[in-house]
Amino acid sequence: MDDTEIHHERPSPAKLEVMGVEHWPVWRREVATFPWHYRQEETCYIVRGRFRITPEGGAPREYGRGDLIRFPVGLNCTWEILEPVEKHYLLT
Repeated sequence: MDDTEIHHERPSPAKLEVMGVEHWPVWRREVATFPWHYRQEETCYIVRGRFRITPEGGAPREYGRGDLIRFPVGLNCTWEILEPVEKHYLLT
């Protein structure tokens, strides 16, 4: 596993329950485009919305409802929110 890459999966409801995702903080954002740098690893579960992440020097990837994503420490990227987003997140 490359620790500099974004990891993505479509988890089962049972996995989300074991992880305690519904108890994680919630982040919401309307349509916008902005640069972002991850100072901590973030795991997030997308409750609603759709967005595109373009890692510095990499290809854009789209994510949306039902995706579980892990963003590594040190990642520089651009967020492009295509539809208002709501996500549960955990910083480690």
